[in-house]
Amino acid sequence: MNEHDKPQSPALPGDGAGADAAPSPFRIQGLVEEPAKVMRIGSMIKQLLEEVRTAPLDDGARATLADIHERSVSELESGLSPELVGELRRIRLPFTEDQTPSEAELRIAQAQLVGWLEGVFHGIQTALAAQQLASEQLARRIQLRELPPGTPVAPGIVINDRGEPERVAPGRPAPDRAPAEDNDGGPGQYL
Repeated sequence: MNEHDKPQSPALPGDGAGADAAPSPFRIQGLVEEPAKVMRIGSMIKQLLEEVRTAPLDDGARATLADIHERSVSELESGLSPELVGELRRIRLPFTEDQTPSEAELRIAQAQLVGWLEGVFHGIQTALAAQQLASEQLARRIQLRELPPGTPVAPGIVINDRGEPERVAPGRPAPDRAPAEDNDGGPGQYL
């Protein structure tokens, strides 16, 4: 697996990625170049698999189904990234042109294709969820950085000079804040 194949998470401010590091987007864009087309073909293939499960197929029906399968794969390839096309070609077993595939071969090929497509869809959904989570974490960190240093955000936790939450020892003043002047030691005035 090379550097371009690995999913990348965005660099967050203050996460040690360096001052010059720009956020790297998750690699979702470009994997499925035509998502609507892939979804339509995937739905059609799934429905076709349901139909052939219950019906016996004669030679003509098997030849037609094999042709539909091959054309569907060809159409799918036009909507996928080159790396997904390569993966699909590596895992699928193409039919030979000189003989009609058996019912079992057709059903296996269709089920394999449906399973692979569902895996692609689940992978995209997982990447989108991870991207959403990273965006939410980044937004929270940005909100914390907008708070002035020394602001308490929870008991014993204050914002430091870098805009990050930091624990303070109990009974000690928050950093960058002078202890309150207590001239008479009394409770103060109440009006």
